[in-house]
Parts: sequence; structure tokens; C-alpha cells
Amino acid sequence: QVQLVESGGGSVQPGGSLRLSCAVSGTTFGINTMGWYRQAPGKQRELVAVVGSGGKINYADSVKGRFTISRDMAKITVNLHMNSLRPDDTAVYYCNIRDARWVDYWGQGTQVTVSS
Repeated sequence: QVQLVESGGGSVQPGGSLRLSCAVSGTTFGINTMGWYRQAPGKQRELVAVVGSGGKINYADSVKGRFTISRDMAKITVNLHMNSLRPDDTAVYYCNIRDARWVDYWGQGTQVTVSS
């Protein structure tokens, strides 16, 4: 059974930083991509950042230059370092992996709130 356990998140003032971590276990097939998505109230879930099996990274335009995604394939973890946070970054953040069969798995979500 594939499990994604997220940690980090919380509340921070505008301009602050947070770090999200996601530990993956139970994978049987290889991992194609690892990434983070977010969903704000009343909005659709959107991609934040994703790293492919070859190391290629894509960021949403809204987070480029502020967020950094990293992964450790030995530990099967993926992290999201978020700097210069803004109120419009407030959302529930979800860890995602897509395995070699292109099946998606999701974490339970962690709340990030940016407010003064």
C-alpha cells in the first residue's frame, strides 16, 4: 500500500518561509514524477512544482524564484522550500507521486496560511 506522509506547513506572516516534506513508502513500481499541488478555498487543485525521473523540474509561474522543490530518491522524499510567501499562497498543499504505470497517489494535505 502506497503511503505519502506530509509534514511541515502552518501559519506564517507575508514574506516568511516554510518547508514542506513528504515521505513515500510502499511503492512497488518505479516513480515517474514527484511533486506538490495546492488547492485554495473555492479553487481547483493546481500544480505548484514537479520533478521528473530525469531530474527535470517545472514550477508554476506564480512560485518561480520563490519556491524550490528537491527530492531524495534514496529516502524517497520530496521537499518544498517556500520563501517570500504571500497571502495568495494560502492553500492546502498536497504531495503527489505518479508511478511508472502513471497511477497517481496523494498525501492527506497540509494547510499553509499566510496572513498578517
